[in-house]
Amino acid sequence: MEKLGYGPSNRLKIKVSVRDLPYLRDPAVIMIDQLKQVYIDGELETIDTTNWFPKVMRRDYIVGLTGAGSGPDPDQTLQLLYGCGGELNYNGYCSPEVDKLIDRQSSEANQEKRKQLVWEIERKLAEDGARPIIFYDRRATCWQPRVKGLTLMVNSLFNGWRMEDLWLDN
Repeated sequence: MEKLGYGPSNRLKIKVSVRDLPYLRDPAVIMIDQLKQVYIDGELETIDTTNWFPKVMRRDYIVGLTGAGSGPDPDQTLQLLYGCGGELNYNGYCSPEVDKLIDRQSSEANQEKRKQLVWEIERKLAEDGARPIIFYDRRATCWQPRVKGLTLMVNSLFNGWRMEDLWLDN
């Protein structure tokens, strides 16, 4: 930052936009605090969820912190988040080289080779500053013993919200 002219007496001022949800807002506050160490003063801008996606699609932000769900297999999100033209590739990152790697890992049957390809993709994304991953969160589901028929998914907290088999035991 000092090479770019920033320092203790000349700090970069930015807005950090985030959906107004605790599980996203709290990490944004921590990130803003950490940015102070590199002469960046962030101002938190919380956005109601109904306005968030239109704002992101217009690219009407300086820094935006958003969540991106995944699971144990990155194949379901690599193209969406990082592929050229991916539906959730909000910042428009595009690398034909990364697209080829995403396709290769998706069709690789050997798990060890596939793991190496995914690590190569991760390195390339980090080098390009494609869409930095700021944090990984953990979530859990709790329920009472009288709740019956609840199926907890092993690949994502958000995949099992179908309640047609759920019932309460008295």
